[in-house]
Amino acid sequence: MRTTGMGKSIAVLVALLAVAGCTVQPAGADGKQRPPVHIDVPGSRTAGTPSTADDDAGQDSTKGDGAADDGPADGKPSTAPAPAVLWSRGDTGQDVRELQARLRQVAWLYDGPTGTYDDLTEDAVEGFQGKRGLPRTGETDRVTWQRLLRMTHEPGRWELYLMGGQPAGAPDPRCLTGRVLCVDKSSRTLRWMIDGRTVSTMAVRFGSQYTPTREGVFQVYWKSRHHVSTLYDSPMPYAMFFSGGQAVHFSYDFAARGYAGGSHGCVNVRDETAIAALYAQVRNGDKVVVHW
Repeated sequence: MRTTGMGKSIAVLVALLAVAGCTVQPAGADGKQRPPVHIDVPGSRTAGTPSTADDDAGQDSTKGDGAADDGPADGKPSTAPAPAVLWSRGDTGQDVRELQARLRQVAWLYDGPTGTYDDLTEDAVEGFQGKRGLPRTGETDRVTWQRLLRMTHEPGRWELYLMGGQPAGAPDPRCLTGRVLCVDKSSRTLRWMIDGRTVSTMAVRFGSQYTPTREGVFQVYWKSRHHVSTLYDSPMPYAMFFSGGQAVHFSYDFAARGYAGGSHGCVNVRDETAIAALYAQVRNGDKVVVHW
């Protein structure tokens, strides 16, 4: 059968349309077309699937990193062991202090850090876990800890010791003889020392930039158990004056707010029991050394 010119044109057009409607596959070395290859990538997400990680704005997904899935496809419970518990209520130490400092960074804890895993810490951990779909145990396991690490920065020294309790620095040489209130601005501690021996240590805070605590060697010249400042109309219990109007004394504000506040030049103590015992031992004439 002879094909007319019109028939040839139609045949060519049909062939072109058929090619246009197909996906062209890459050719092999022999020039032949290869069928498409589909590769399954374990753990890959399809487009549009939300991530489980928290973003910088604090938006949380309903299931956090490391949370258990609803279960395998066959409906059998998971046999994966529970993550190891690192710290729980009653534990103490530097690691617990760092945990508390990091919980403060994400606004789950407002107290401390104290270095003691107390009821407030347990409640904060439980809330953090629940927000991210983790088991609400109140115990800090490895999954909870790793999640918190990703959301926070390493706390600095002042974050770790926001409410006091930091280790005291080495005593100044001027503190090694006699009866001395040895006040260290660098570690924010006060040592009560007798003949080079440390009797007690407590956290302290100092004056602000415009009302700094004076440095040097002084003497306690007046003690006033129930003193009230006439200049600032504020209580100064257990006051031990050493330089003008500056004294070592208990501070209700320091006890409540920690280092978020400051004094007008005095050495504030936040532990009332500790300063009550100190007040009973210190005498007029005892040396006071304030140093960096």
